Amino acid sequence: MTSSQPLKKTLEKPLVEHFFQRSVGRWRSERRYYTLPDGKIKEVVSLITIRFLEQGSTELVHLAGLHQLSDETILTCGAHVRWESSDTVSGREESTGETLFGALDDILYRDRGFATSDPVTALFSFSNPDTMQLRTEYKGSVFEEELKLIGTKYRTRQTIISRAGEQKMIGQYLEKRLD
Repeated sequence: MTSSQPLKKTLEKPLVEHFFQRSVGRWRSERRYYTLPDGKIKEVVSLITIRFLEQGSTELVHLAGLHQLSDETILTCGAHVRWESSDTVSGREESTGETLFGALDDILYRDRGFATSDPVTALFSFSNPDTMQLRTEYKGSVFEEELKLIGTKYRTRQTIISRAGEQKMIGQYLEKRLD
C-alpha cells in the first residue's frame, strides 16, 4: 500500500494559493466572541481588505526575514490583510491593523499573532478546497481556526482559543464580500 502523504504535500501549494486568491477583496466581517465559561458575549464589525501576494513579493521577502528563513523567496504565496474594527453596541473603534501571511508546505508564517506582535507560525490543512484549518500555538495558548469559503460572496470563520487545555473563548464570524 502506498502513502498519500507525498500527494497531500504537493496539493497544499495549489490549495492555499487558490484559497488566498479567492479571498482577495473587501469584506464586512460580523464577529461574535463568547468568553468561556461565563458566556459573556462581545460583538464586533470589521471591514477587511485582502490582497494576494506572489512568491518573491516584497512583503513575503520581509516575512521570510522576520522568520529567519535561509531563502528569502521560499514562501510560495501569501496574503496581506488589513482591518478596521468597531464594537457593534458602542460604535467605538476596537482596532485597526494589518498582517502578513506566507505559506510554505503546511506551515503558514505570520508577521504577528492574534495576541502578540511577535512573528508566529501555524500548521494548516484543507478538509476540502473551500475549507482551511489552522492551528497556532504560542505563550501557552492554542488557537484553532477554520475558514470556509461559501460560494464567491461569503466566508465563515470560527476560532477556539484554549489555555492549559481549557477553552477560553470562541469567535464566530460571518463575512460578506463587498466587491
